[in-house]
Amino acid sequence: MDPSKLLHLFNQKQRLLMKELNDCLKPFDLYSSQWTILYILYEKGKMTQTEIWQYLKVEAPTTTRTLVRMEKSGWITRGIGKDKRERVVELTESAMQTFPQVLSAVKVTEKQFLENLSEDELSIFEELLVKLTIERDES
Repeated sequence: MDPSKLLHLFNQKQRLLMKELNDCLKPFDLYSSQWTILYILYEKGKMTQTEIWQYLKVEAPTTTRTLVRMEKSGWITRGIGKDKRERVVELTESAMQTFPQVLSAVKVTEKQFLENLSEDELSIFEELLVKLTIERDES
């Protein structure tokens, strides 16, 4: 199998999923990039901005822009952390109350996206995704 062809297909499927997620999130005035932050904050509780961008593997300025939009929309609050430069992010009470509705809409889209895979295939898919990485020499 040609790795370029395989990764191109993977990229196309990932873009399709993001488009479908954006469509299902539109009624909540959210985008898929915001959904990922909403989801991890719901799952993990408050986090620093640094923890968020490191977890998501997204550049800090990109994460900051997304967080600013989410704060203006009332999804999150950003407070000062241990020092003036650190920002602690958490969901608003309104976001906590709305989250189950958003999750329900996302789950419908995810189910549709994965409906052609059996339980065994889903398990294998998860195992394979976990294996995907690029090892970098940090020295």
